[in-house]
Amino acid sequence: MSQPVVASYCTTFLKREMLHIYRQITGLTTVRTFVMTKSRENANVYPFDDVEVLPRPRINFLSRFQKKYIRRMEPVFYRGEYDQLNGVMTRRDADLLHVYFGHTGVHLLPFIRNWPKPTLVSFHGMDIMPRDHEPGYNERLRDLLRTLPLVLARSESLASRLEDLGCDREKIRINRTALPMEGFAFQHRPPPTDGAWCLLQACRFIPKKGLEVTLEAFSGFHQKNPKATLVLAGEGPLLSALKKQTAALGLEDAVSFPGFYQQEKLVEAYRKAHIFIHPSRTTAAGDQEGVPNSMLEAMATGLPIAATRHGGIPEAVTSGEDGLLVAEDDAPALREALFSITDDAARYEKFSRQAAASVREKFEQSRSIAKLEGFYREVLEIQRA
Repeated sequence: MSQPVVASYCTTFLKREMLHIYRQITGLTTVRTFVMTKSRENANVYPFDDVEVLPRPRINFLSRFQKKYIRRMEPVFYRGEYDQLNGVMTRRDADLLHVYFGHTGVHLLPFIRNWPKPTLVSFHGMDIMPRDHEPGYNERLRDLLRTLPLVLARSESLASRLEDLGCDREKIRINRTALPMEGFAFQHRPPPTDGAWCLLQACRFIPKKGLEVTLEAFSGFHQKNPKATLVLAGEGPLLSALKKQTAALGLEDAVSFPGFYQQEKLVEAYRKAHIFIHPSRTTAAGDQEGVPNSMLEAMATGLPIAATRHGGIPEAVTSGEDGLLVAEDDAPALREALFSITDDAARYEKFSRQAAASVREKFEQSRSIAKLEGFYREVLEIQRA
C-alpha cells in the first residue's frame, strides 16, 4: 500500500522561530509530505526540497467581479486561491491537508468546506486568540472548529481553550513538540562555588514571554550573587524597552543581549548556563504559550527550570521535580524560586537530572511524530467511513 500524501500548508516557510514545524515536517516517516507556502524564507536554515511556492493567482477581473459582487462568494474563491490550491493538490494527488496555525485555517475555511478530502488544522498558541476587532472572525473560528474532523493542539491548556470556543473535546488531539534528543545531550553542571550563576532565557521579545519579570527577578538575585549573569537571547519589538529596563536596574554589566541564536549557538548557550528562566504570562489580549520549544531543549541538556504556571508549561515541568513554577507576573516569587534552586546543591542536581529524564519521556521526537502520523491515519479512516 502506498504512503498517504499530506500537503503541509504554512503561509511562510519558515520564520526563524518556527523550528518546531520544520522538525515535524522533516521527521515524518510513514507518510509523504510536500509543503505549500506563499513565501519561502530562511531556506539555508530550513532546507527542504519539496516546496511549492504559490505565486500570486492570476485574476480574471470580470470573473472576480461576478464572484465577489454578483454571486457574493468568499475571498478564497474570487481571489483565485481555491483554484490554485485545488490545482496543486490535484496534481500532487494529496490525500490530506494539514494547515499550520488556526488563523490560516480560518482564512482557508471556504476551501476546507469545499475540498472533497479531509483537512487538519494545528493550533500553537497565539493563533487561538479571538479577534474582536475583525468582524466575523470569531464566528468563523468557531465554524472552523465545527467543520474539521480532528483538531490538533500543542498542549492540554490549548485544548481547553479550544473547548471554550465550542470545539468538541472528542475531536481534539494533542500534537506535542517533537524534540530530537540526539542534539541535546545531558551535561553535568556542578554549581559554581563563587556564585557566578549563569541564567538564560531564549525567546522572541514579545509580551507573553515575561521578559520584564525576568529582569526584575534577576535584579534581586544579583544583589545576593553579584557575579551572576543573565543572557537574554532573541530579538523582537521589546528589545529597546528591555535594554532601558536593564540600565534602570543598573545591570548593564550583568545582562547580555546577544541577539537571535541559530541552533548551534543556542546549544552552546544551554551548555554554558546553569538555569533556564521563562516566566511566560497571558497578555491582556489573551495571547498564551503552548509549550516553549527552547525550554524543552534546555531541559534536555539538564538545565533546571524557573518558570510560571502558565499555558502548557506545567505539562512539561513538574514543580519541585525538575524546576520550580510560580504564579504569572510575580517577580518576587520568581526571585525566591531562583534562590531555592541555587541555595541547595542536592536540589539543583536533582532538578538537573530529572529535567533531562522527563523531557525525554514526554517529548522525544520519534514518539511525537508517530502520534502525528497516527492522527493522519485516523482522519483518513474517518473520511473513508
